[in-house]
Amino acid sequence: MNLFFGGKRIVEDHAYILDYLPQGHPERKTFKREPLAFGLGEAEFKLLELSPKFGVNLMIGERVYIGKELEKRDKIQHVKRRVNYSDLTAAAHSELPYVIAEILRMDEERFVRFFNESQAISTRLHMLEMIPGLGKKTMWRILEERKK
Repeated sequence: MNLFFGGKRIVEDHAYILDYLPQGHPERKTFKREPLAFGLGEAEFKLLELSPKFGVNLMIGERVYIGKELEKRDKIQHVKRRVNYSDLTAAAHSELPYVIAEILRMDEERFVRFFNESQAISTRLHMLEMIPGLGKKTMWRILEERKK
């Protein structure tokens, strides 16, 4: 999973665990259940369904390697699929704001630089408007603070 940020390619190598279901998802058929985890990608903020390795115990909020180098994957077998917000469990929903705050705190400089350097896409649409949950009023407050 790749992302270009400021002309640089960012590779999705890590995810934060939002929820861990060692007995599998309760809404799936019993004979098809296998351990799974829901995670949030560190670079692209993608919601992911992950297959943990056999015998591994994952902690909520834990940062795990999901990159291409298989020998480095000590806890995750593979990324099963991308999921929507509605596919997450209630526990994952409640953990999501805390994990996002942790990602922002760990790479604060990158996100501050993004907000400071983001330009208008067109005369009517600003890059900040593309961020989910950020309305026009908040966008204009950010732009006014940036001018100061």
